[in-house]
Amino acid sequence: MTQTVKTDIDTSGITADVTTDVTTDIVIIGGGIAGLWLLNRLQRAGYQALLFEQGELGGGQSIASQGMIHGGIKYALGGMLTGASEAIADMPAHWRQCLAGNGDVDLSDVPVLSENFYIWSTQSIGSRLGSFFASKLSRGRVEAVAPNARPTVFNNNQFSGKLYSLVDLVLDVPAVIAKLAKNCAGSIFSIDWQHSQLQRSEDGAVTHLNIATAQGVALRIAAKQFVFTAGEGNEQLLASLNKQQPAMQRRPLKQVLVKHPLDLPLYAHCMGSNPSPRLTVSSHRCSDGQWVWYLGGDLATEGVASADQALIGKAQSELAALFPWLDFGDSQWATLTIDRAEPKQRGILKPDRAFAQSAGDNIIAAWPTKLTLSPHLADEVLALLQGAGINPGQADATAAMLRQLPTPTIASPCWETLFTR
Repeated sequence: MTQTVKTDIDTSGITADVTTDVTTDIVIIGGGIAGLWLLNRLQRAGYQALLFEQGELGGGQSIASQGMIHGGIKYALGGMLTGASEAIADMPAHWRQCLAGNGDVDLSDVPVLSENFYIWSTQSIGSRLGSFFASKLSRGRVEAVAPNARPTVFNNNQFSGKLYSLVDLVLDVPAVIAKLAKNCAGSIFSIDWQHSQLQRSEDGAVTHLNIATAQGVALRIAAKQFVFTAGEGNEQLLASLNKQQPAMQRRPLKQVLVKHPLDLPLYAHCMGSNPSPRLTVSSHRCSDGQWVWYLGGDLATEGVASADQALIGKAQSELAALFPWLDFGDSQWATLTIDRAEPKQRGILKPDRAFAQSAGDNIIAAWPTKLTLSPHLADEVLALLQGAGINPGQADATAAMLRQLPTPTIASPCWETLFTR
């Protein structure tokens, strides 16, 4: 440990009388599922790694996720497998191994909300969907559901479509975040950027993460590599270092949530005339015992510019058309706008794969592009580290000085915060 009296690190108005130098292999900035998964992988591989989050763990895109771990079959409904579906085809099996405690990250004890995700069709497109699912493109990944095996919500004679079960599963996202954080307790810290800065050398590399603490100590954290997994925050982090690449794009969604007294959980895509789902439904039980249906699909992508009440009205019409036997009269409705932060694509298209790229010097910028691909993102970062010859180092005893920093809490999901009763 090196201590220097009267440090010149004072980014926040807090006078720091003592500087403590800490050395680690990797600093991760951004505590969503992507950053937390990467931290788990790095530590399991022997790296000394620390993670810093300015808000709540999982706040933003992660906690807003519907929790679907899918194998990309929904991207293949145009008739052929795309780069996206091929990149994620093995993701459900990968996550299941982790849930069983046998994978590259330990997710044992994380609740599985549903062991299957379903696709159903309206009668008008049932034959087209059936022909595709009978093809070799979906073999082993989709099964037709017999009437006596349907989820309860479809057990009504007014349901006349076709129903298929996917290998996909649905997870309790707050529990995933909590488990990933617990695995790496002691390595995750809060950061306030009004009190902190990334310090650069003349050649542009990041030499330190400087943090002035309320205890009058300035921490200077040196790392071999700094990895940005902060979602939208990556853009500002890169700009603060005068980095123009990799560039970021935003693809907005506006989801609708309906909190209802029906004891009917559902995890399914409804297919319409588009290759993308007409409506996607995931279900989440609130702390008061009631269920929330969280609605995505074309409803969310096409409704971005809609006023809240207009989009809620469209959601009500969709549910009435698709589930005429259900009564949503005594329900609460809310909307949530989310910006999906991703590496920039020509035409603002959806990226096919997780993305990790050197931003020059000792900086990596990374976006998983979707929850499912968080394991793939970690693979990409580890490959970059190995390609750069960055290997695990020795533990630094001074890292114990970081314990004076606060630790972030787990974000609350929108189905708990958007409703008043």
